[in-house]
Amino acid sequence: MSSLITSTIDFDADGVQQGYLQLLHSVHRSAYGFIPIPIASIKNGAGPTVLLMAGNHGDEYEGQVILSEMIRTLPVEEVTGQLIFLPMSNFPAAEAGLRTSPLDQGNLNRSFPGSPTGTPTQQIAHYIEETLLERADYLFDLHSGGSSLLYKPTLLISLYGEDPHLAEKQAVEKAFGLPYTLYFERDEIGGFSSAAAFRKGVCSILTELAGGGAVTKGLARDAGDGLKRSLKCIGALASAPQAAAGRSRAFLEEGSVFATEAGVFEPLADPGEDVKAGQPAALIHQTETPGRPPVELFFDTDGVILAKRVPARVVRGDCLFHLGQAERQD
Repeated sequence: MSSLITSTIDFDADGVQQGYLQLLHSVHRSAYGFIPIPIASIKNGAGPTVLLMAGNHGDEYEGQVILSEMIRTLPVEEVTGQLIFLPMSNFPAAEAGLRTSPLDQGNLNRSFPGSPTGTPTQQIAHYIEETLLERADYLFDLHSGGSSLLYKPTLLISLYGEDPHLAEKQAVEKAFGLPYTLYFERDEIGGFSSAAAFRKGVCSILTELAGGGAVTKGLARDAGDGLKRSLKCIGALASAPQAAAGRSRAFLEEGSVFATEAGVFEPLADPGEDVKAGQPAALIHQTETPGRPPVELFFDTDGVILAKRVPARVVRGDCLFHLGQAERQD
């Protein structure tokens, strides 16, 4: 079944277009209303079609800023092919500043392939997979740590078995120039945007760009420049800013440290630090019990910290640290 979502822009037309996807939504305050999901297209001649997403999780702001700036400032003559921008992919979540949609609690990045007649989040997922990715050659999905995590800027490369896009992904890794890259295996039947891309034969690249419920000073500019270099690398832009000199590190495995008790989280390490197995990782203070010593947690493997939790209050099962392990040697 085709999507019930309609677009105010013509994806086949050349030039710059800005508009909305209209997702019909009948509620008490608006019987015949629609959810306006921002979308833009810059199309110029022959070349690849690239879908650029942000706001997949609504409390991840860096990508929303980067794509909004590109829509506003990127000259059409610089584009070779087509760039389709979806800066607030799960618009209800992004408008509310929440990871998931307040309308249906939907997590867009767990909802693919979605449903053409399902909840708002399911309908958005279905439209992205069956309409936008159907047209695309590449997907860039810009994530950050959101309200709960703060990342050292990291490129995420999903691998699907004998991944046919591995060489392209490695070329983009070098062009983007983020401090870290994390390779990880995915299942093609998963609900992630990268799985949706794989099902459509699309090469996908994801990021984790800082977070903490804020926009880090200078990061939108630097990561935006990296995105432009990546677009030039795949033949979608005519030119791009030069990369700053610096060493990038890639990891082949990931690990996490989780809270074992409820309480107040005190980190003993920060993103970017190399850690060793057995090294103290965190204290969880149970301040509601006077005189009770904190619970001490330890790293159980060597690695580098990619991200740490931001809110201090935790419950059992909250992720406190995300690590990169098994460094890849060029």
